[in-house]
Amino acid sequence: MSRTLLGMYLNEHLAGATTCVDLAQRLALTEGEWAGNGKLERIAEEVRHDRAALVETMAALGEPVRRLEQWAGMAGARIGRLRPNGRVVAQSPLSRVMDLEQLRLGIEAKVAAWRALRARVTVDSRLDKGRLDELIAGGRSQITRLERLRSRAADELLGGALG
Repeated sequence: MSRTLLGMYLNEHLAGATTCVDLAQRLALTEGEWAGNGKLERIAEEVRHDRAALVETMAALGEPVRRLEQWAGMAGARIGRLRPNGRVVAQSPLSRVMDLEQLRLGIEAKVAAWRALRARVTVDSRLDKGRLDELIAGGRSQITRLERLRSRAADELLGGALG
């Protein structure tokens, strides 16, 4: 089976999106009360929808989902959870900051992918310009909301030194 560069690119982003879904759901579960008002739960739901939109886009472009890459991405994310955080049993405020930063970076990568696809609209009629514009705007909104939470978490952890 031949693999296109576009297919490899999209599968890499799908692996990242799968990891982001897992991280967003975990943050909503562990930090939802800290964030308040369902903020992280909404972001987790949006990240799930964005991953589904990527799968739909891949199907529209005729690019298959490569399961091995998805599994490898999830395995890497789980191994990454083993980082030291100053606590053995309880949730650490350091983990909160690092997880929020990691999720933000994942969403920034997702927006970059939507922008790359948006640039192809003029040469590929299978892409929906309006939908891509919506996904870009939604990602920007997620980044803004996550940055507020990340800044607050960093301030709480570091006393404003890096917030």
